[in-house]
Amino acid sequence: MSAKGALKAVRRRSGDFFARRSPSYLLGTVGFILAVIILLMPSLYVIETPGPTQNVLAKSGTTSVISVSGGKTYKDKGSLLLVTVNAQGIPGYPVTNLQVIASWFSRHADVIPREAVVPTGQTLDQYQKENKAEMSGSQSAAESQALAFLKAKGIDTSGYSIKMHVDNIGGPSAGMMYTLGAIDLFTPQNESGGKTIAGTGTMDATGKVGAIGGIRLKMLGALRDGATWFLAPASNCDEVVGHIPSGLHVVKVSTISNAYSSLVTIGQGKGDTLPQCTASQK
Repeated sequence: MSAKGALKAVRRRSGDFFARRSPSYLLGTVGFILAVIILLMPSLYVIETPGPTQNVLAKSGTTSVISVSGGKTYKDKGSLLLVTVNAQGIPGYPVTNLQVIASWFSRHADVIPREAVVPTGQTLDQYQKENKAEMSGSQSAAESQALAFLKAKGIDTSGYSIKMHVDNIGGPSAGMMYTLGAIDLFTPQNESGGKTIAGTGTMDATGKVGAIGGIRLKMLGALRDGATWFLAPASNCDEVVGHIPSGLHVVKVSTISNAYSSLVTIGQGKGDTLPQCTASQK
């Protein structure tokens, strides 16, 4: 049979195949194909999952997360973990509708409309610059609040300089842990008591600890990486209640002074006496 004849035969058989099928079968086939295409299309949602943690008293790569010059520092035997979330669906990191649907059924993921996370039309470059600016502001507030706290305790910080560095982490939510880490380095007391303590919260120019996003996922990341205690902003308590993973103890804090005293109390083995989150607290 010639190639032309073979092609005609294939076409005839294909025509016969579809001719023998009912309209509902053909509609179902088309619907299935369309459903697959839709599932594989980029989604308008963001998927957040527990991200990496970082001990602010240690190093990020080869560089100390908090570097102090101009004075003596002290080593704490424990760990103070800043916590993060990973986000997919933001500019530069697209996700499909299929991934979003799968994430809806996972307790280790949150699905959020993209416009609630990033402004419509924001580019990857703009997103990265915004996160970098927020992180820089967070570090500046942490430095000034740490020095102010130490000065209030009678510690001479004149001539001291603090530099903070973490790779691939943006946003303002590590402010409290940066501040606690800087204070810890300046004081001879072993504040953590050798424990692994995580926490999150913004830090403003008055020393207030502010609310952050993704706290449920951050608690999961903290427990995964060995934390047994977690310092949470009081303004996030409504999101904490009912979502604390087994094995993690959560303490509510509202100021850097409050957070530091809680850290010391936990290090002394008296953390159970500290206030915990209940619903409708601000």
